[in-house]
Amino acid sequence: MNTVAGPRNSITDVVGVLVGHQHSLDPDATLGSGAATGCTVLRVPGGATASVDVRGGGPGTRETDLLDPGNTVRRLNAVLLSGGSAYGLAAADGVMRWLEEHGEGIPMDPTDPTRVVPIVPGAVIFDLPVGAWHIRPTADFGFLAAEAAAVDFARGSVGAGTGARAGSIKGGVGSASVYFTDGPAAGITVGALIVANPVGSVFDPRTGLPWGAGTDGAERFGLRPAAAGTLAAANALPVKGTVLNTTIGVVATDAALDPAGCRRLAATAHDGLARAIRPAHSPLDGDTLFALATGTASPSAAAFPLPPAFPADLLVLDELCTAAAVCVERAIVDAILSATAVAGIPSYTDLFGG
Repeated sequence: MNTVAGPRNSITDVVGVLVGHQHSLDPDATLGSGAATGCTVLRVPGGATASVDVRGGGPGTRETDLLDPGNTVRRLNAVLLSGGSAYGLAAADGVMRWLEEHGEGIPMDPTDPTRVVPIVPGAVIFDLPVGAWHIRPTADFGFLAAEAAAVDFARGSVGAGTGARAGSIKGGVGSASVYFTDGPAAGITVGALIVANPVGSVFDPRTGLPWGAGTDGAERFGLRPAAAGTLAAANALPVKGTVLNTTIGVVATDAALDPAGCRRLAATAHDGLARAIRPAHSPLDGDTLFALATGTASPSAAAFPLPPAFPADLLVLDELCTAAAVCVERAIVDAILSATAVAGIPSYTDLFGG
């Protein structure tokens, strides 16, 4: 299996996926005061097959039961990732409003194409203590994020990552992609977008290197071990004042998968989360990953046969699952390297340099 990063190294390398942000950030925000929150919307014009895997013990989610492979609705129109804890789920109403105005959703009346019900699952992070408690994403945030959705988008302390905190340092939004150049999955792209807000650490206290750089090597990210004095300062940073946290995100592919395949993709994508955050999936995290498949590319696995008892496309799914974990791991590193300081929470680059 040979792979390269997609042209943008982004989830939008998967054809049919668009990303938009909306946030409120007070330049003078300090912990507990000033706006520091937002939301991110992944919009899929025409819809995509999807599922979800929730691993944390304290999730804040919407419409996840709908995505069980055994249930009737098989496609979604957008995914909301939001700050604001459970209050932030209100932003999904604005995403639905935007989609309804543009005729996106499940048709409910064959005589009136405007009568649709958009499917918008979502998940939230707990960022309320970072900015002002009473400022959180509303339906208007969701509407504006959906409207802003495009192929190119910002990363770091933006959108749902505005108030994110990754252990003792600033968290944020990150993305990555993988394109298969050969093998059963040749021609397929897998991408991930992550909002990193874990209670766990995202860097090795012995070296200062991100845990998520372990698979690819620090050189891939232009990093090297930190000096002893820098390490001492970083390790002395206070941990979060609250243990209510979560890392949420989406993995996407342009392969044609059914809901069960998407469920498997989401499940194995959590391997990348566990490699980049220590600890992960705690009783106090709400770690949630959605998976979607646009079906805009669907190579054949006929040249790589399996025994008759196995589906012909199982080798493709196996490679996609491996890539999903890699993309999540890289996206978490991208999130912390792209983040900037907010409300006095230092960024990784503030501490360790570029």
